[in-house]
Amino acid sequence: MSHSHQVLHPISESKIFDYDYYFGKHMAIVGENLGEYMESIVVTKGIVGGPDVLAPYYAIATIVFKDKSALDGALSKIDKPVADIANFTNTKPIMLIGEVVN
Repeated sequence: MSHSHQVLHPISESKIFDYDYYFGKHMAIVGENLGEYMESIVVTKGIVGGPDVLAPYYAIATIVFKDKSALDGALSKIDKPVADIANFTNTKPIMLIGEVVN
């Protein structure tokens, strides 16, 4: 069964998020460190949360792994990507690990 690791970067007052760094450098660091384990990755840039509702997240990255073993391998190499978060945002990301059911 496939597994996923999602990283959600919430929007709130007095928070910053450098999209150029995130897309240009951070995602490359993710790929360099976790790429051998990843099956796919989708990054969504928040635009709106619904009609007349601001987006609740700057971005959400969804990384899919073939199985739990691949996820575990990636998690063993997550230190550099996590340490890099401070280079593009002062938000505390929300992380979700789950089973892909669809």
